[in-house]
Amino acid sequence: MAQHCGVAGARRAVSGPDGALPTGVAGAYPTPFPSPPGEGCVHESLNSRLAPLSRRGGEGGGVKSPAFSVLIAARNEAENLPHLLRDLVAQEPVPGGFEVLIVDDHSTDDTARLVREAAATLLVRLLTLADQPGSPTGKKAAIRAAVEAARTPWLLFTDADCRLPTGWVRAYAGAVDRDTAARFISGPVLLTGAGALATLQGLELAGLVGVGAAGIGLGQPTMCNGANLAYRRADFFAVGGFAGNETVASGDDEFLLHKLHAAFPGSIRFLAEEAAIVRTAAQPTLRQLLRQRVRWASKWQHYQTRAPQQLAVLVLAANLTFPAGAGLWAAGLVPAPVVGLAWAAKLLGDGLLLRPVLRFLGRPGWLLWVPVLQLAYAPYALLTGLAGLRGGYEWKGRQVGGK
Repeated sequence: MAQHCGVAGARRAVSGPDGALPTGVAGAYPTPFPSPPGEGCVHESLNSRLAPLSRRGGEGGGVKSPAFSVLIAARNEAENLPHLLRDLVAQEPVPGGFEVLIVDDHSTDDTARLVREAAATLLVRLLTLADQPGSPTGKKAAIRAAVEAARTPWLLFTDADCRLPTGWVRAYAGAVDRDTAARFISGPVLLTGAGALATLQGLELAGLVGVGAAGIGLGQPTMCNGANLAYRRADFFAVGGFAGNETVASGDDEFLLHKLHAAFPGSIRFLAEEAAIVRTAAQPTLRQLLRQRVRWASKWQHYQTRAPQQLAVLVLAANLTFPAGAGLWAAGLVPAPVVGLAWAAKLLGDGLLLRPVLRFLGRPGWLLWVPVLQLAYAPYALLTGLAGLRGGYEWKGRQVGGK
């Protein structure tokens, strides 16, 4: 698979096959990431558009014994699902093929109808949480139901609002084939959208991708993204699944990452392949962005290992460099040149981490936005962090948690 990341920080963390940095991280950089298929509506005549998946699923294995299960939790995703299904149709074939399981989390739109329509001719199964014992809700319940229903040793995860490159399943298949010691594979995610808000969100997520890859490379995995990851089905049960954090709505990805790292040290990988980059749209408004980030932050206080907690504190402290320095300068306690040097050092550090990551993602121009993000990040991080500690937020029409 993509190189098992070594111990040399972020650059080694995104290393490619045979120990070499992938195109986009050193030397020659990749061509821009290929655009997804057209964005036209495909709600009508869905079967005719998706039927090829049943014929392209595998090479010799047919549909009876798939090698991989693609698991997707969905709530009110009728607008996005047709695009994702079309991306799954376009996947390059892999030995043994793959099945798709979509779990409907009490949707009130046409999510279930679209999946049933596709399932008439495709290797796609619909599960509904409303039919599960106790009628559970939430993404963890959806994932647990999908894992229990899956028929394959390896599980691939993405979100219903994501777009997949044609080689996505194949990239994971190659990784699994080349690295038999891998048990959990984290993949890269790229935010898309136009305008300053979308660019700043994309830059922030690129930083998280880089930090997550670096942590895996250093043998201290701290973060990943549930929109793009894979792990062994048996290992989910071996570590008790989400036991111990079932009541925390967020964290279906990182809590399991930490559990698997504790149970199987040295088995976590980062898949630094261009064909594995998943795209998802940035939040369109500041209000929606804050809601999403509060949801992310709500899990920090529930981490059971010290590394991610320490990282969260370090990131917040580092991003207070500029406002704290400005305050000390205004109070006459620190001279302006010292404040300027401290901020410059912070910007330099961010640039060194982000430059290879942004080139790998095909967004090198975003590096120019780092100073802008730095100015906005301190109040933004404090606001979302404190709101996350409170624990309550609204997501997909539901009120979650709260104290």
